[in-house]
Amino acid sequence: MDPSTVFCPNPECRRHGERGAETLRVHSRKERRFRCAACGTTVAATAGTALHRLRTPAATVVLVVTLLAHGCPLQAIVAAFGLDERTVRSWAARAGHHCAAFHAQSVLTGRVELGHVQADEIWARLRGLRVWLALALAVPSRLWLGAAVGRSRDRVLIGTVADLVGRCARHPAFLVCTDGLGAYWTAFRRRLRRPLRTGKRGRPRLVLPDGFLFAQVVKQDAQRRVVAVERRVVHGTAAAVRAVLRATWTGVDTNTASIERLNATVRARIAPLGRRCRRLVGAEALLVRHVYLVGTLYNFCTVHRALDRWADGRWERRTPAMAAGLTERVWTAAEVLSLPLAAADRHAGAWLLTTGPACRAGPLPEVLAA
Repeated sequence: MDPSTVFCPNPECRRHGERGAETLRVHSRKERRFRCAACGTTVAATAGTALHRLRTPAATVVLVVTLLAHGCPLQAIVAAFGLDERTVRSWAARAGHHCAAFHAQSVLTGRVELGHVQADEIWARLRGLRVWLALALAVPSRLWLGAAVGRSRDRVLIGTVADLVGRCARHPAFLVCTDGLGAYWTAFRRRLRRPLRTGKRGRPRLVLPDGFLFAQVVKQDAQRRVVAVERRVVHGTAAAVRAVLRATWTGVDTNTASIERLNATVRARIAPLGRRCRRLVGAEALLVRHVYLVGTLYNFCTVHRALDRWADGRWERRTPAMAAGLTERVWTAAEVLSLPLAAADRHAGAWLLTTGPACRAGPLPEVLAA
């Protein structure tokens, strides 16, 4: 039992949130519980994880969740493991909530050098209507930045994705490439512009930061085939856009190829998002939990061939999180699901999982506050 993996859950304790043997000591090895040396509160070794208070062995839960995150059908898991379908769904929902909190703690902290960002949206069926899923990706590191789910492709949905991208960025100078949807330009402009202080009286003018670029790739279809492609530079110059693409090694002209490739990965791992699929989305909440489960394991557990590099006399295989400088090793699904998270991180994860304009209008948790 390692006391460095847990912390005191008592908010009134003077050592609340601290980890280590000086703060927590072993209380019961049989029950796997620790005791705080300051306030005497006991805490389970699995507190704050996706495995807390589960009677099934942790190895089985991790294996089932990993299969779900890689596109294994739910019915196949039920038949192979002899589990109840409701149990598997509850594990998936629990793991999705934990992964959303993990994403808020590790990615939405303003530490990522974005360089070049691409965003796009895909849809799925929900009993007579469509559900839209908007995604964003940092192209140089292939890091998935976040997602939002809504019943319409409106400014609320796109604005949420733009807000997530802004919270990931270390510097506001980066290039954004999207399709021809006008809501992207409006959302990023509102999220990134800052007041220009001139010393004069009155309200300062809002301007975009230096180095921010925005480009669009508009495709024209005819009989389900792309017949023409128009590239627009909405903010900045074409020369500046090409300079960013060369500096980040992400192409020679504006494109959305990387986010389209991520869309294909998400479609392969989440059945309702597949093309010409009869599977329906059970609920928006289930879809957004599954998306964050897939996205978090993609960032920290999936090595990407395009990110391999020669280091210390050997080829180093890297995940998107390693390429972005968020971690130095390849994580396993068991490590992600068994990492204890504080209450503030879980609250931030719950905010990420909300759907609909009424929920988005609520106050942001402190961990996500700008």
